[in-house]
Amino acid sequence: MKQLPSLFEIGLYFATLSLMAIGGANAVIPDMHRHLVDVSQWMTSAEFVSLVALAQAAPGPNVLIVSLLGWKLAGLSGALIATAAMCVPSSLLTYFFARFWQRFQHAHWRTAVQAGLGPLTIGLIIASGYVLTRGADHNWAGYAITAVTVVLLLKTRMHPLWLLAAAGLAGYFGFV
Repeated sequence: MKQLPSLFEIGLYFATLSLMAIGGANAVIPDMHRHLVDVSQWMTSAEFVSLVALAQAAPGPNVLIVSLLGWKLAGLSGALIATAAMCVPSSLLTYFFARFWQRFQHAHWRTAVQAGLGPLTIGLIIASGYVLTRGADHNWAGYAITAVTVVLLLKTRMHPLWLLAAAGLAGYFGFV
């Protein structure tokens, strides 16, 4: 692993990412992985995936992943800087853009843009799942558990924590 980043580097990266996070922090997980693991080598893929899993299991907003990544990189200061950098720019942009957007409430192009953002967000979240699967699964059993989990989530109303617990037990007993 390379030398850990400065607080300025953490803030600059997450502030930039904040402005691209259409659909929230989960939509940019692939870029977080690319930058933090592959490009900067500030953590391993296994560490990244573990932090994402912890953030998803914890109650609260999805942006918790940013706090955990900041914590891993630079402790409490890193967590605070990363979280503020991820939340403040996009919140300000949203506030000012919403005022502008209201003026075009009945415009046809506005409806088209809004209809296009839904599939874009879904695609970004699917890409996040793909990156996390590549980082967490290293054998056929892991891929099988991931596939079964996806199918069960799509076809049933089963709570995801039950599936997480089952996967954890499979790992504990050596199936993965």
